[in-house]
Amino acid sequence: MGNRKEEQREAFRADDPTAGPLTTDQGVEVDHTDDSLAAGERGPTLMEDFHFREKLTHFDHERIPERVVHARGAGAYGYFEPYESCAEFTRAAFLQDPAVQTPVFVRFSTVQGPKGSADTVRDVRGFATKFYTSEGNYDLVGNNFPVFFIQDGIKFPDFVHAVKPEPHNDIPTGSSAHDTLWDFVSLQPETLHAIMWLMSDRAIPRSYRMMQGFGVHTFRFVNADGKGTFVKFHWKPRLGVRSLVWDEAQECQGRDPDFNRRDLWDAIEAGEYPEWELGVQLVAEEDEFAFDFDLLDATKIIPEEQVPVRPIGRMVLNRNPENFFAETEQVAFHTANVVPGIDFTNDPLLQARNFSYLDTQLVRLGGPNFAQLPVNRPVAPVRTNQRDGYHQSALHSGTNYFPNSLGGGCPAHAGVDGSAYTRPHARTESRGGTPFAERVDGAKIRRRSPSFQDHYSQPAMFWNSMADWEKEHIVAAFRFELGKVGVREVRARTVEHLAKVNGDLASQVARGIGVPEPSGTEAADKLSSPALSLESQRGDGSIRTRQIAVLVTDGVDTAQVTSVREALTAEGGDRRGAGPDGRRGRRCPR
Repeated sequence: MGNRKEEQREAFRADDPTAGPLTTDQGVEVDHTDDSLAAGERGPTLMEDFHFREKLTHFDHERIPERVVHARGAGAYGYFEPYESCAEFTRAAFLQDPAVQTPVFVRFSTVQGPKGSADTVRDVRGFATKFYTSEGNYDLVGNNFPVFFIQDGIKFPDFVHAVKPEPHNDIPTGSSAHDTLWDFVSLQPETLHAIMWLMSDRAIPRSYRMMQGFGVHTFRFVNADGKGTFVKFHWKPRLGVRSLVWDEAQECQGRDPDFNRRDLWDAIEAGEYPEWELGVQLVAEEDEFAFDFDLLDATKIIPEEQVPVRPIGRMVLNRNPENFFAETEQVAFHTANVVPGIDFTNDPLLQARNFSYLDTQLVRLGGPNFAQLPVNRPVAPVRTNQRDGYHQSALHSGTNYFPNSLGGGCPAHAGVDGSAYTRPHARTESRGGTPFAERVDGAKIRRRSPSFQDHYSQPAMFWNSMADWEKEHIVAAFRFELGKVGVREVRARTVEHLAKVNGDLASQVARGIGVPEPSGTEAADKLSSPALSLESQRGDGSIRTRQIAVLVTDGVDTAQVTSVREALTAEGGDRRGAGPDGRRGRRCPR
């Protein structure tokens, strides 16, 4: 499979710029590109200058629309390998054989800010993984939070409009600390669980390499017998989960807005390949209603103490992209890109994403053929009756409809003998992705299930699970964010909701933002989940790949500094990226 991917990349690679002179798009050699063709030295430019027109036209159309959310990202290639066969739960081929490595591309991102914003803002982080499996592409499109801000996708435009910069002045960039977001939060208590994560240190990760990832939704595994099992996906970094403190995050924004993307790039260039373990929480179909929350509610987690995370494989990122635009910018993820053995549930937010992602790619990438771009193209063979459209690069032959006899019945359904077009329903073993056979019926209504109505218990559990120092950081974050809100009623309304989570939290926040402290409050829930605290996610405590600063003053003992640096380096600290690989600066043939 890896060789197939390399062949595919070579087929789309641009011609070697060092192998010959500059040319036009049509391959015509260009001997002068500094001056337009003109009628005399000071005369008007002539429109017959085809090189000028081509060069300017390309430049004028270089940019494509940036993503509405997750605009600022960084990506890398690597591989995934399972620890053992998961056939008991899923028929997905890439989860069966520990000897088979599946190529992957991962894109990390912030959510609120545009492409030009900083890496270290307080924000959710995207964690999207494209598996190039033998059965087609599978996209696990998640975040570094296990929960989302809303329960139903019809609210997604409202949430994004609220968290984006204020419409009258397009401020602030890359920040949630403003009136419209907190107005929305104060009126939508379903946001509170994700807001607790946003105010925690999870929202300012030290490194993408030290960040958890979650599938957010409850999906479904389906095995070869058609039996379903509910599943939640977890990525756990081998280096442990690390975060910046707020002052560090702000310092990095000013000194190096590319802090996280540079860290990822440099680590891979230095051979310090980041690694994550993929784990799953599995819930039997018969236990769907065994919890005091709804499994289909994307604002809820399954506490790990109730359903432990079962490790099933590992992912290693070992190659940086060669071209940011062609790969990291043009990669197209879609929650509905699943393979046989992985299926959906009726989570209303997931159902909306299954529509929205494809719809977005059609606009961003200029039409329906974006799957032919190298970074999006499957390693599995592609045989469809889709034709034409913008950016069509495949050379199709034969028929383009089904059923047909002129083309020998091909491409036939999976499991159908395509050559026997006179017997179009003669079936062999089914290999296609058959949806899980779930009975679905009900009256057409616009009403949310009562099982989605508890908005305070899990935010309270999150607060109860934090170490004292984490609670201090959360209070400080609420004070900072709400302190930027100009409308006092919005601040007060938010504190009223916090009082239903925890009275002490609400009082501490109120004292810092100039609103009355709530009275007579009690925590919504006394439960806790120690796995939610960063205290439990520290890994082995290694300083490997960590950049460490040593502050020195006049009169310092240089021998001591050298000794300290050598000791740190011996433990794997103070490693730097390898830098350019020598391609730049090569002389071109004349």
